[in-house]
Amino acid sequence: MGSFSIWHWLIVLVVVVLIFGTKKLKNVGSDLGSAVKGFKDGMRDGNAAADTPQQVTQKAADANTVDVEAKTKS
Repeated sequence: MGSFSIWHWLIVLVVVVLIFGTKKLKNVGSDLGSAVKGFKDGMRDGNAAADTPQQVTQKAADANTVDVEAKTKS
């Protein structure tokens, strides 16, 4: 049961192309590429957003709620 030779991989590739077709494999490849690119962009944007403090403001819904504003030191 050793490793597969190049001929085994070529036969597997031919079978996959015959089953799915080249157009469908191209679409799957481009979809996967755009998903990876979107993930990288999201990770980059997430890191940039985490570095900058954000101010959250909410209106008090109850008369007993104290409204507090957080400020950063400058």
